Amino acid sequence: MTVRIEPASGPLAGSVRVPGDKSIGHRAVMLAALADGTTTITGLPNGADVASTIGAVEALGTRVERGEECLTVHGVGSEFAAGRVTDVDCGNSGTTMRLLAGVVAARPGRITFDGDASLRARPMERVAVPLRAMGAAVQTRDGRPPLRVEGAALRALRWRAAVPSAQVKSAVLLAGWRTAGVTEVEEPIATRDHTERLLHYLGARVTRQGASVRIEGGVPLSARPVSLPGDVSSAAFFLVAGAIVPGSEVLVPNVGVNPTRTGVIGLLRRMGADIELQRPRDECGEPRADLLIRGARLRGIAISAAEVPAAIDELPALAMAAACAEGETSLEGAAELRVKESDRLTALEQLRSLGGEVEISADGFRIHGSGGAPLAGGRVQAHDDHRIAMAFAILGLHTRQGVEIAGSGAVAVSFPGFFAALRTLGATVRP
Repeated sequence: MTVRIEPASGPLAGSVRVPGDKSIGHRAVMLAALADGTTTITGLPNGADVASTIGAVEALGTRVERGEECLTVHGVGSEFAAGRVTDVDCGNSGTTMRLLAGVVAARPGRITFDGDASLRARPMERVAVPLRAMGAAVQTRDGRPPLRVEGAALRALRWRAAVPSAQVKSAVLLAGWRTAGVTEVEEPIATRDHTERLLHYLGARVTRQGASVRIEGGVPLSARPVSLPGDVSSAAFFLVAGAIVPGSEVLVPNVGVNPTRTGVIGLLRRMGADIELQRPRDECGEPRADLLIRGARLRGIAISAAEVPAAIDELPALAMAAACAEGETSLEGAAELRVKESDRLTALEQLRSLGGEVEISADGFRIHGSGGAPLAGGRVQAHDDHRIAMAFAILGLHTRQGVEIAGSGAVAVSFPGFFAALRTLGATVRP
């Protein structure tokens, strides 16, 4: 699928809803399967990634009912997947694979997790190593999927993570929840805490101190309704779009503003973006607000390694803001971008073909902005990566010739209605 985003003919205006938070959605489905009782989940995104998690818990023995407004999960409690020998297709979702590996590791059985070609290229030893340390037998193929987990009665441990990863942390915590004793994960930098928040909301005994998280094993989870906020990673594209198109005013309601995820808001504000958080509130353990973005003149900033974990998924969108800003934006400590759905740093080199100035390093970039002037435009490849497709689509609004995106169907992974949402704000999107 190829689409063309034409230059904006005027300010973007209106309100656009983004899908429910994908990260929370994965965790809500998994923990609902582990809870005692029936959980209703509203606000789930309809992208392919969360669908992979739903299919996975079904393959592991959970009954799920799909309704128009909600998903109903009939939890099977702590014995979820016990004794099963089966294969699970995770599609393109690394979150599905890594977190469920932790879930199944603590009960007898043999589960083989596999996925598409993109997922088969992603590193899995980072989650295999701590699970082996707890007593599970975990096999990879040269460090990558398929990932085979032979579960067993595990032992609690204190795990010091070498690399900050919310997925690895979550896998260890979920294995620890099914293990006698207290399991602790110490991170070099605190990562997103959706797993801990949702575990606590459903009754687990989980505590955080600084960058360390502890969970007490054997405490049952009780089913409760879960309402998801909008995904800040999806909202980020509209925040950047509203900022770079002069005169724009865009409202994105009900967006999750978890402090471990709002790095993109802080970084855009440092660049000069005019972002207002309206009606802040807390539901189901997660903070949320309505985000209002107005057009502004942006300036380049330095993004440090310490700031990366809270904005890792939004960095492609921030690169587009940097391309339109005054001065230079630098990024370091983001080697993780090379092992996402694509090598996102390499994909961002395509800025040059659109008239931008970019230098890519092993773990970051330097982008010299256009000073607010539109870039030339041209054609890019999405590289089977939803965030790369959406990032360059946003940039197309601030070019002279527009941007054509080959492989734009990749947006279906997280935001199938992305291009329709752009149109509601006044953008011109052509097939």
